Amino acid sequence: MKKKIVAAILLSSMVVSCTACGSGGKGGNTNTGEVNTSTDQTEFTIVGGQSALSPGYDDNVVLNKMMEDTGVKISWNTMSDSLAEQVNIQIAGGDLADAYMGVGFSNYDLSTYGGDGTFIDLTPYLNAETMPNLTAILEEHPEIKAAITMDDGCIYGLPSGEQMGTAGIGKDEDYSIFTVPQFSMINKAWLDDLGLEVPSTLDELHDALKAFKDNDMAAKYYGAPAGSTIPMSTGYDQWCWGQNVFYAGFGFTNWINDVCDDLVLNPDGSVNFVCDDDNYRDALTYFSDWYQEGLMDQEMFSQDDTQLMAKCQQGYVGVSTWWYIEELMGDYADDYVFLPILTGPKDSEYEGKSNVTVRTGGGTSSGNLSITSACESPVNLLKFFDQWYVGENVMQLQYGPIDVYFTGKDDKGVWNSITEDEAQEKYGKGAGELKSYYEVAGPKLILSHYYADTFNMEDRAIERLTDLYDYWMPQVKDTTTYPIDCVFTNEELDTIDMYKQDFCDAVAEQEGLWIKEGGPTDEEWEAYKEMLNSNCGMSELLQVYQDAYDRYKEAQ
Repeated sequence: MKKKIVAAILLSSMVVSCTACGSGGKGGNTNTGEVNTSTDQTEFTIVGGQSALSPGYDDNVVLNKMMEDTGVKISWNTMSDSLAEQVNIQIAGGDLADAYMGVGFSNYDLSTYGGDGTFIDLTPYLNAETMPNLTAILEEHPEIKAAITMDDGCIYGLPSGEQMGTAGIGKDEDYSIFTVPQFSMINKAWLDDLGLEVPSTLDELHDALKAFKDNDMAAKYYGAPAGSTIPMSTGYDQWCWGQNVFYAGFGFTNWINDVCDDLVLNPDGSVNFVCDDDNYRDALTYFSDWYQEGLMDQEMFSQDDTQLMAKCQQGYVGVSTWWYIEELMGDYADDYVFLPILTGPKDSEYEGKSNVTVRTGGGTSSGNLSITSACESPVNLLKFFDQWYVGENVMQLQYGPIDVYFTGKDDKGVWNSITEDEAQEKYGKGAGELKSYYEVAGPKLILSHYYADTFNMEDRAIERLTDLYDYWMPQVKDTTTYPIDCVFTNEELDTIDMYKQDFCDAVAEQEGLWIKEGGPTDEEWEAYKEMLNSNCGMSELLQVYQDAYDRYKEAQ
């Protein structure tokens, strides 16, 4: 008999975990939006961050060449430790540098310091005369401009971020490497031995898992200890190794994400939390039966990725999730194939249906270069930073100089990076250590097409993007996704800070309990939904995410 949680206990216990408080706000914007046309200042002081392995930027050949080309001289005051603390002390004391670089200011910081006049509005300088390279990028990518535009319409920091997508491997459509975070896989050798086909539905996967368990396939096929077979093993709500991809048969995939867990954007532009939808409830009830049958790893809620990998590489696991079959399954990798996205249970409203809720890519930050009111000639300084938005420059600022980290071009004219052996032989450092030595913190924007026309990405990323484009994306019906780059007001950030963590924790905790102990009764389900709204701020969060998205679309 399934163990049930009394609704009253569920509600009262969750009230404690979901009650939160917070306050905050921001003052008015004192930026005038006027352009400072002075070009008298050519020497600037910049305070910023650096890698712990970096010797500093004074002798950086790439930076020095860009300074020479733009006629400026910069005094670098960089550090790897206590950067944020030192910057806050300077700003609080009014002892401002001309600019701050690589600090990682949040949108809250930018709005606050922009609102009180510490940081200048860069919007008037984003034009073809002052910043032609960045202006062209923003025209081609309006979503980047939307991501760096604060709620007051001002831009207080230059964009940085890395777009690693399928365009970088020559594909027609550009999908971020994060679009489908979990790749599911199954032991086809076991299926063949049992005379079974690769499943295409959840019910077929259930039957295959049961056959794996009943026939103790790890012992039968690999000679593992008797009883060692684990039909399916994943983590619980984990990034690339969770169970969430299997929910697609119920119309959603509630990936762990960088916005808010369980949040989705509908094709009509409305925002929704899936965690109080009926199909979410049906999915938990369905998979609870699997868990209680012993088809899902009983340790899925407690194991880490190292433990999962150890089980897989000992030949114990029939089905799992990861980006690379070879990495997860080790010596047994040749016996595995990717599972398709599985359709819903037979004789239900989900039969023959599936839906993968795709993810957005890596975010765009505007917190890595801000110019202060102390700067007398922003135009000159911004002309220098516009050079950061040239492909060959940013690749060298990210990794290292040409003829050091980049050793030559391939037959397509695209730069190849140094190999591990070459780095050790020439510099006595690994390639990663060499990168850390030369890397410059700041507003580096690596566009997806740079990997196709400027420098090659690493082989593992190429493999994952190829699998994403060729195998997984053809199974995705709708690529609508909530953009990670939505900009929130300070009041909205206060609301998120007040509710988000407790909301996500409450949902995840209850989801896990219902998988382990049986799906919710009607009474429990109604109490749960009431708790999310009354005590965990779900309605308030939903409004925040809707308003931010609406502004994001208007800003493009």
